[in-house]
Amino acid sequence: MIDWLNGLFFKLFFRRKLERILPAVIHKYSCSGITCRKLDLRDINDLFELIESQDPTDLKYFQPHGFDMPSLYSQFKKPSFLMMGAFSESRIIGYFFLRFFSNKKCFVGRLIDKEFRGKGVGSIMNNIMYETGWRMGFRCLSTISRNNKAVMKAHSKNPSLKILRELQNDYLLVEFIKPVK
Repeated sequence: MIDWLNGLFFKLFFRRKLERILPAVIHKYSCSGITCRKLDLRDINDLFELIESQDPTDLKYFQPHGFDMPSLYSQFKKPSFLMMGAFSESRIIGYFFLRFFSNKKCFVGRLIDKEFRGKGVGSIMNNIMYETGWRMGFRCLSTISRNNKAVMKAHSKNPSLKILRELQNDYLLVEFIKPVK
């Protein structure tokens, strides 16, 4: 019920703004070889295959929702859950999302195919997630496990990251702060 109300609130008050902002943000961070776009139901099989092809240890710390087909389908139906993909030609190589909440906070997350890690795809995805959230007037948050060495290393160079507090089981609640110009 709460998730439904949150989705309704987002749809009523923020969807149009997101529809105006997102194309400009994606265009700003476009580069040759990698394209990003909002996913839709036509992408569900490719998204499922991307997730299924990842090593289970890579998914240990990335569990924003279920990864079976009914769970993915359910996520596509939520107006407050923006699902995006990074593509190399027509192949999906990354999945990233913003989960918006009516209190003007959003949680962000991403998954990059092992073959494409360390090639700048994560930076593109981060820029799109953060700037979309910031332009919408939302705070961008995430949880990160201290045990996830690859993500800890990647975020050690992220100037936007601010640790808000330590959580149970060696997790950190972090915020990505908009740079002051």
